[in-house]
Amino acid sequence: MGATKTQLKADLTDALRAHDEFAKSNIRMLMGAITTAEVAGDTARSLSDAEELDVVVKEQRKRKDSAETYADAGRTDLAEKETSEAEFMARYLPVPLTRDEVKVLVDAEVDALRTSGESPSMKHMGSLVKAVNAKVSGRAEGKMVAELVRAALNA
Repeated sequence: MGATKTQLKADLTDALRAHDEFAKSNIRMLMGAITTAEVAGDTARSLSDAEELDVVVKEQRKRKDSAETYADAGRTDLAEKETSEAEFMARYLPVPLTRDEVKVLVDAEVDALRTSGESPSMKHMGSLVKAVNAKVSGRAEGKMVAELVRAALNA
């Protein structure tokens, strides 16, 4: 069992004792998502810490997307609920990187490409995004990474 699931179990116990319905439902939802990921595929397996964090990131992203959709549709009550769930999930994620920190990583990858003798172009975008995403490991959104890589290649 990974660190995230262990933390979720401990927090669920605390939420049950405190009669915190909001925390209980969110923790149970996250644990259910992790369990679903564990049993997906041919055989059940335990997820690594990184895989558990990926599940939490995906669940948080779902909530943010839903909140945006609800807000666009004028359903502020549901948008607020989804936003508060996404904020709750953030406590189980590592501290996100700032845009400037990600830009430093992008610049380092582009410089590494230049030192290898290649001239960076848009044909390298996929490999650069993949390399930077591996370094940020869930601490930055892929959309921001792609934007920064595109900007670095067009500069």
